[in-house]
Amino acid sequence: MQNKYKTVEESQVRISELMLPSHSNFNGKIHGGYILSLLDQIAFACASKHSGAYCVTASVDTVDFLKPIEIGELVTMKASVNYVGTSSMVIGIRVEAENIQTGAIKHCNSSHITMVAKDEKGNSVQVPGLILKTDNDIRRFAQSIKRKEIKIKDNAEFQATDFNSEEYLHIVEKYKVKIQH
Repeated sequence: MQNKYKTVEESQVRISELMLPSHSNFNGKIHGGYILSLLDQIAFACASKHSGAYCVTASVDTVDFLKPIEIGELVTMKASVNYVGTSSMVIGIRVEAENIQTGAIKHCNSSHITMVAKDEKGNSVQVPGLILKTDNDIRRFAQSIKRKEIKIKDNAEFQATDFNSEEYLHIVEKYKVKIQH
C-alpha cells in the first residue's frame, strides 16, 4: 500500500459512452444489463485506482433505475469511493444521460457497489484510508455506514425467522404462494 490515506477526489473516475441500438432492449430503451456491466467496470476502475490493487465485486448493494436511457443519448457515469473498510470499498456511482441534440441531462441511476482489493494470490489486502474534505464526502460516508448497519440487521433478522410460525404462514397465504418440501 503506497499511501496511507487518499482523498475521495484522488480516486474518482468518470466515463462517457454513446448509447447505440445494439445496447437496447425490445422496448427500444437501453438494456439494464448493459448499464449494470458498465457500473461494474467503473466500480472496478475507481476501487483499483484507490487501492492500487486488483479488485473484485463483493456485492451490488443498490441499483436504482430512476429513468430510462434512450438510444443516442450520451451516458456519463461518475464514481467515487464513499467508504473504506480494511480491504473493502463502497463505490458510489451516479449515472446521467444527456440528449446531445438539446443538451438536456437527466439523472438515470444511482448505485452502490462493494469492491474488495486482492493480491496476486487472491488474498484480501488493506486499502488506504479515506480523507473526507467536503460535506458531500461526509454525507456519503455516513450513508454507507447506515446502509451497512441496515444490511447486517436485515440479514440477522432473516436468519432468525421461523418460517413455520403462524405469522410467516399468514404472509405466505397473503401473497398466494405455496410451499412444498
